[in-house]
Amino acid sequence: MDLEKQLKEIEALGNDHVGTSSDTPLRADAFEMSDIEKISAIKQDVTNILKTLGMDLTDDSLKGTPTRVAKMFVQEIFGGLHPDRRPKASTFDNKYKYGEMLVEKNITLYSTCEHHLLPIVGKAHIAYISNGTVVGLSKMNRIVDYFAKRPQVQERLTIQIVKELQHILGTDDVACVIDAKHLCVNSRGIRDIDSSTVTSEFGGKFKEDKTRREFLDYIKMETEF
Repeated sequence: MDLEKQLKEIEALGNDHVGTSSDTPLRADAFEMSDIEKISAIKQDVTNILKTLGMDLTDDSLKGTPTRVAKMFVQEIFGGLHPDRRPKASTFDNKYKYGEMLVEKNITLYSTCEHHLLPIVGKAHIAYISNGTVVGLSKMNRIVDYFAKRPQVQERLTIQIVKELQHILGTDDVACVIDAKHLCVNSRGIRDIDSSTVTSEFGGKFKEDKTRREFLDYIKMETEF
C-alpha cells in the first residue's frame, strides 16, 4: 500500500477505535532486547525523526533530546509493557470481616493513546467486595499505573484493571470507572478542549443495579479534609 493511500485511510478512520483484544498487542519477541538496547535503538529513531523535521541537533537545547525521549519511552511512560514491572500485590485475610464495598476513587491516571502517542490524563475509580481477601490500598494505585504505562485505548485499560484485581482478589466483584481527557482529541483534530471520555467495567455483583448505583454514588461524593 502506498503512503498516500494509507494516509487517506487513516484520515477516513479518524479517532475511531479498532477493537482487538483486552490484552495489549505484543509480539512474541517483545522482551528479547534489554532496556539499554531498546534505548539505543529508539535514540537513533528519534534522532532521525528530528533531523527529518529539520531540527539542528547540535543545539545545546536539543542534543540530549533523543536520549531523554528514548529513556522516557522504555523506562517511564511505556514501562508498564514489561511483565517484570507488574506490581507485587500481596493479599491479606479480611480479619475485620468487612463485607461491604471498598471504593478507592480519584486515582490520578497518566497514559498514552496508542493511535497518536499523545497523553491520556484522568481519574480512575475502583471498587471491590471482599470474599475473604483484601489488598493494600496503594497496590490499587500501582495496578492502575502499571497498565496505564503503555500505549493504550481507554476501553482496554479499564478492562485490564478489573481483570487484574479479580485475579488477585479471587472474586468477580470488582468495578472500575475511568474519566479521562485524550489529547489526540483536545489538542489536535477536532481540538475540543472540554470533552472527556468515560469508560466502565462491572464484574460480579456490580452488574446488579443496586450495587452499581451504590458505587456510582460514592464516586460523586465530595472528599473533604
